[in-house]
Amino acid sequence: MIVPDISQDAVAVADHYDALDPVYRRVWGDHVHHGLWATGRETPGEAVEALADTVGDRLRLVRGQACVDIGCGYGATARRLAAARRVSVTGFTLSAEQARYAAAHPVPDVEIHVRDWLVNGLADASVDAAWAIESSEHMVDKPRFFAEAHRVLTPGGRLVVCAWLAETGARGWKVRHLLEPICREGRLPSMGTREEYEAMATAAGFTVTGYEDVSHRVARTWWICAGRLLKALLVDGGTRRVALGARHRGAVLSIPRMILAYRTGAMRYGIFTLQKAGD
Repeated sequence: MIVPDISQDAVAVADHYDALDPVYRRVWGDHVHHGLWATGRETPGEAVEALADTVGDRLRLVRGQACVDIGCGYGATARRLAAARRVSVTGFTLSAEQARYAAAHPVPDVEIHVRDWLVNGLADASVDAAWAIESSEHMVDKPRFFAEAHRVLTPGGRLVVCAWLAETGARGWKVRHLLEPICREGRLPSMGTREEYEAMATAAGFTVTGYEDVSHRVARTWWICAGRLLKALLVDGGTRRVALGARHRGAVLSIPRMILAYRTGAMRYGIFTLQKAGD
């Protein structure tokens, strides 16, 4: 497990997303997650929706199911899957700004709450399916992240986790100059490997039914973000003040680090499909 040399907790994560809210929306849009390219000809918008649709497919969502989006961001994936799959979705975010944006774009059968997943308050076996797209990285207690998902899922329920992962066996300059700074700048308490995620999921009671490394299909996301951010810095004074201020400059520096981390294999992007045992 890669752990930065400064602690990151839920308060730090919430502050990060609240303070950088206008930058995130300008650079990332409604979906604060990677795009997934199949042919390479998809637009960035089509690619981010493809990742959301992939999650829905792997969950095998059925009309009428109750779902939870763990770390829902602005609620875009929750809205898309609720509308397309006819399911109800409860989303959790730490960011009041993200929840405020989601509240301004309501759709039927989607509720967004400002709440820490580790103290989510859901009843046992109350959810049919759950997903976490690039949010498990922000969890201080990752074993508890999996344990809570297992607790709230009904027997036979599925969890899909899309995660930034550290290269197995990464060491030396990859850790010092890429992975640890990415954790610090992105407010990640730790970054696990595929093997560590599977071990934590299994310990929580899940069966790992699928895993795919899609690093090569998502990596171009960061080139797109770099271009959008550069344009925003050139034309928008508000973006310059927030992004280049001393407090958040590290988040901007993370973009070239992310590009290099994917290029060198120091970081991977994995999609896990997990299932709780049935009755």
